[in-house]
Amino acid sequence: MDKVAVERLMARMTLAEKIGQLNLLPAGEGLVTGKSQPTTLSQRLDAGQVGAIFGTKSLATARAMQDRALAGSRLRIPLFFAEDVIHGHRTVFPLNLALACSWDMALIEDTAAFAAAEAAAEGLHQVYAPMIDVSRDPRWGRVAEGPGEDPLLASRIAAAATRGFQGADPAAPGRVAACLKHFVAYGAPQSGRDYDNASLAWEDLLETYLPPFAAGIEAGAASVMAAFNAVNKLPMHANAPLVEGWLRGGRGFDGLVVSDYTGVRELVAHGLGPAAVAVARALHAGIDMDMVGEDYLRELPALAQGGLDAPEAGLSLSARRIRALVNRACRRVLTFKARLGLLDDPFRGMDLRPPARAAGRKLARAAAARSAVLLKNQGLLPLAPGARVALVGPFAADRANMLGTWAVSGRAEDVVPLHEAVAALTGQAPTVAWGANVVDEPWLEARLNCHGVTVTRDPRDETELLAEAVAAALAADVVIAAVGEAKEHAGESSSVLAPDLPAPQRRLIAALAGTGKPLAVVVFAGRPLAIGEIATRADALLYAWHGGVAGPEGVADLIFGAAEPSGRLAVTLPAHPGEVPLHHAGDPTGRPYPGRFAKFLTGWLDLPDDAPRFPFGFGLGYAPVDYGPPRLSQDAARADETVALRIAIRNTGTRAATETVQLYGSDPVARVTRPERKLIDFAQVALAPGESREVSFRIAADQFRYPLAPSLGAAEWVRDPGLVRLHVGPNSRDTQMVELTWLD
Repeated sequence: MDKVAVERLMARMTLAEKIGQLNLLPAGEGLVTGKSQPTTLSQRLDAGQVGAIFGTKSLATARAMQDRALAGSRLRIPLFFAEDVIHGHRTVFPLNLALACSWDMALIEDTAAFAAAEAAAEGLHQVYAPMIDVSRDPRWGRVAEGPGEDPLLASRIAAAATRGFQGADPAAPGRVAACLKHFVAYGAPQSGRDYDNASLAWEDLLETYLPPFAAGIEAGAASVMAAFNAVNKLPMHANAPLVEGWLRGGRGFDGLVVSDYTGVRELVAHGLGPAAVAVARALHAGIDMDMVGEDYLRELPALAQGGLDAPEAGLSLSARRIRALVNRACRRVLTFKARLGLLDDPFRGMDLRPPARAAGRKLARAAAARSAVLLKNQGLLPLAPGARVALVGPFAADRANMLGTWAVSGRAEDVVPLHEAVAALTGQAPTVAWGANVVDEPWLEARLNCHGVTVTRDPRDETELLAEAVAAALAADVVIAAVGEAKEHAGESSSVLAPDLPAPQRRLIAALAGTGKPLAVVVFAGRPLAIGEIATRADALLYAWHGGVAGPEGVADLIFGAAEPSGRLAVTLPAHPGEVPLHHAGDPTGRPYPGRFAKFLTGWLDLPDDAPRFPFGFGLGYAPVDYGPPRLSQDAARADETVALRIAIRNTGTRAATETVQLYGSDPVARVTRPERKLIDFAQVALAPGESREVSFRIAADQFRYPLAPSLGAAEWVRDPGLVRLHVGPNSRDTQMVELTWLD
C-alpha cells in the first residue's frame, strides 16, 4: 500500500476534490441517455465529483466510466467499481443461508473465489459481501442472505468468504475487496420487519452479532458497510461508539466504511436532525463514503466553511473539525484505492479473462447438493433410476425462482429446471403436473413479481388442478412434490407475518398424501419455514432452499443417489409459524419447558406435544452414523491447560457419509444466565461404508468466556471457575454430555 502516494495526493487536493471522493453513485442508466443527453452521473464524473461506482454490468461500461473519471479529475484519481455479489456473480450459487447449511468452509471459500474471479473480469474491485448478519427470526426476509443463527458458524463463514474473495491480496488478479455487511445487528429487527431497529442487551450484541465481524476483520476484510437500523436507539450510520469505537478502536480495522443505499439521508427520518446535521453525524461516526444520496456532496462544503452548532441534536463541530473529518474519510478512500492497486494502474484487472463457466457450473451443482438438508427419509430415498415419477408442484419446471433473491447478474435461462434435470440424470422424463398456484392472493402475486414476472398462475379452478395432480400421482410409482417460495418471498423488504408454506401448496401436499403413493417433498425456499404439517405427511422431506443456477440438478443428484446428503441446518425450523423468533442457544428460565405442555411452565398452549421439530444442526444422510460415548482426557483442569474430548463415530451403512460432529457447551453456574447450548466447535468427517473414525476436540477455558456489559464502553469479558458441561452429537438436540471442572 503506497502511503506516500496517498499523502502526495492529499497535499494537492482541494476541499471540493476531497468531498468528491466520498461520493458513491450507482451506474444506473450509464453515461448518456437518448441522443447524447448528459446524465447526472456523467456530469459528476466530468466534474471529478465521484469516488466510486456500483452496479456496472459490463467491462466496457467500467472502462468507459474510468476513462471519463480520469479525464474529469484534475489529479487523474481513478474510480473503484463495486457490485452486490451476494451468492455468486454470473454463476449463481445457493443462497448464503443454504451454503451455511453445508458447514463446509472450503466449499464456501471456493464459491467466493469463483465469484470474485467472475466479478473481477467485469472490472469490479469491491463486492458487497459477505453478508454476515446473524438472524434468529424467520420473518425477516434477509435471513436468506445470511449465515444463519449461530455466531460461531457465522464467524467461520465470514473468514472463509473473506479469504475466498480477497485471497492473500485483493489487488491480485481475479480477486476483489470484501465488504462485511451489515454492521451491525441488522438481523435482529423488532417483529422481523426489514429496516426496523434492534433493541437488545449489550451482552447479546457482543456475544452474538459482533463476532462474525471480528472474524472477517481478522481475516483481512478491506471494507465494511453500515446497517440501516438503529442499535439501542442510535442509528448505525451515526453510531460512533460502534463504528469508530468498537470497529476501529477495538478491533483495529483500518479499511473503508461505506454507507448503505441512502443510509446517510435516512438519518433525517430516524429523527436525528436535518440534512446538515445528518451528514455531520455520519462523517463523525466514521462513514467514509455516502452511497447514492449525495448528501455529503451537498452539505459538506458549507459545513467545512461554517461548522455546525445544533444544540437541539446535541452536536457542535467547528469548521476546522469538519475539514479534519473530510480529510480522514478521503484518506481512507484513497488508501483503499491504493490497496487495490488503482493509484498505480486505474485499469488494473480490466484485461482479465473470466473463469470457465463449466467449472463454475460444476462447483454450483456440488454446492447445491451439499447445501440441501434431508430432514426425513422413511426408506424412500434414494430413488431407483427406473422409477416412474410424477413431479408435481409449481416449482417442478421453474427456472427464475431457483436463482433466489439478490442474484443480480444471474440469468434464469441458465437454470436447468427440475423436470429436465431428472430426465437428464435418469434417462426417463417424469410426468409433470402444476398442482397448485404459488399463492392464492393476486395482490401478493403482484408483489412477488416486483422485479419481473417469476410467479405465474394457472387460471383453472383449484379442484381441476388437484384432480390432475392426483391422477398423475396414481399413475406413478413415486411422487415428488416441488413446493416452496418464490424468489421474492425472501430478501430485502420481504418480511412476512407467518413463515409458512403458502396455503394452496399445503392443500396440494394433503391431496398427494391422500393417494397413498410414496411421497417425497422438496422445499425450495429462502427462509426457514414451519413445515411440521408437511413432515407428518411426507415419506421423505428435502429442504433444498433456492439452490442457484444448478440448484435443481443438485436436488436430482440427491434424490437419485448420485450425491450423498450431508447438509445440516444452520437455522432452527419452527414447528409452527407463530413460534418465532427462536434458536438453539436460548437462555434457561426459572420455569423451563419440559418437552411437553405443562401448566405454569414455559411453552405454548396451542402447540401439540408431538409437533415435528428440526433443530439447529439437524440433517440426515443415506447412511446411519453411530456415536460412541465421549471421553475427556481429564475431568478437571487449570485454566491454562487444554483438555481433549474424543468421540468415536462409525458409518454403519452401505453408502459413504459426511458427518458434521458438533460440540456445544453450557455453564450451569455463572454470574448471569447463560445459554443452555452454545456451539463451541464442530468438525466434518468423511466416512466410507463401515469406517470408524475418532474425532478429537481441544477444550480451552477461554471458550467459556462471556461478556458483562452494563454499557458498551464498560463491557468486561469474564470466565468463572467450576463446572461446565460439554454436549457432543449430530445436532444441537441429540447429544451426549460429559462434565469438566475448571479449577481456577
